[in-house]
Amino acid sequence: MTKLWGGRFQKTAEQWVDEFGASISFDQKLVLEDLQGSMAHVTMLSSCKILPQQDADLILSGLQTLQQKAENGELEYSVSNEDIHLNLEKLLIDEIGPVGGKLHTGRSRNDQVATDMHLYLKNRVTEIIELIEAFQSAIVEQAETHVETVVPGYTHLQRAQPISFGHHLMTYFWMLQRDKERMQESLKRIDVSPLGAGAMSGTSFPIDRELSAELLGFSGVYQNSLDAVSDRDFILEFLSNSSMLMMHLSRFAEEIILWSSEEFRFIELDDTFSTGSSIMPQKKNPDMAELVRGKTGRVYGNLFGLLTTLKGLPLAYNKDMQEDKEGMFDTVHTLMGSLPIFEGMIRTMNVNTASMEKAVNSDFSNATELADYLAAKGMPFREAHDVTGKLVFTCIQRGYYLKDLPLEDLQAASPLIEDDIYETLLPQTAVKRRNSLGGTGFDQVHHQLGLAKKLIG
Repeated sequence: MTKLWGGRFQKTAEQWVDEFGASISFDQKLVLEDLQGSMAHVTMLSSCKILPQQDADLILSGLQTLQQKAENGELEYSVSNEDIHLNLEKLLIDEIGPVGGKLHTGRSRNDQVATDMHLYLKNRVTEIIELIEAFQSAIVEQAETHVETVVPGYTHLQRAQPISFGHHLMTYFWMLQRDKERMQESLKRIDVSPLGAGAMSGTSFPIDRELSAELLGFSGVYQNSLDAVSDRDFILEFLSNSSMLMMHLSRFAEEIILWSSEEFRFIELDDTFSTGSSIMPQKKNPDMAELVRGKTGRVYGNLFGLLTTLKGLPLAYNKDMQEDKEGMFDTVHTLMGSLPIFEGMIRTMNVNTASMEKAVNSDFSNATELADYLAAKGMPFREAHDVTGKLVFTCIQRGYYLKDLPLEDLQAASPLIEDDIYETLLPQTAVKRRNSLGGTGFDQVHHQLGLAKKLIG
């Protein structure tokens, strides 16, 4: 079959060469965006009197027919036509005749594909932002239920200080808020039209790039034709933002996996988000959380892959840039699967408050409260830290916790200690008293929940 670009060539490639160079197996995901871009382009050509209105109307009618077929899954593509752009042009010519060949007047596949990807990412990033907000809503719902549920807080995966479980959950709300804001900010650089930049230097036809941008809903156009066709920063930014988002999901996944283990028993995941074992009947595995944690690596790989592809490319377009799509599609697919999975896990998980209460009353996470108690009575904090550390050691030797030590033993360590220390050492008291701005105190958690609700509407 003769290529649409094949007039200069005397030989045709063997099929395996065509298959290696073709991108239709994956860039057909851009079919609707490509048709949308073509409709705007032909409308602009007509408006600028570059195409007769009769030709433009026929081309638009053919494109609308292809659009309907695409939406119904009725289009068939050929590797011999390489990519979605040439496939659609060939299908258009088959549909309406040789006049379909006029569609490509004043544009190149280079600005065409760049336009498709801008349209695609603009739509997908908007959808991802909505998924992030739905996930944030699930976090707020659980956090509000568990403001006064006290759980051990950890540093180095060692018991550190008692905290509100709602406060712990809200940490991920704020991570996601930054992720959402980065996605929103990136739309400024996605929402720019390269259409009309041609292969690299613009076109001699009197086109109106602002009109085609307006028809496609873009807020502006690239000011440099070379930049328009060679820029993939907007994809890199999306992949970078996605990598941070997946990193946050992976951290949350790790905690979900720990909390649902028999050793913690802080939560139980709904059966919908768990699986069993083929050999061990008792198992309930947090497989969905593990999958999200695992998929983080592929998103990182997509970012590093494209960075490496672009790092040595001269201006303007090079065939290497065909490698910009699969990683972008894969990352979009991964995010749009991971976010609803996580939302469902958090919204439906059962919190085992009894296990949390037992854990927080069976450790030394209240040691800082004793040190602060002494410091508030005038003892230098370093001395208070030393006194408390020695009391912890005494408890370990005796098999006690701080709250179990007799008052005389506490007063032997420091006469500043009075019987009100036992109220101070209670986990609920310890958490409630940490009421500094952004702290885990119950009033502060309610405050941040109020802020969060305003952010997600």
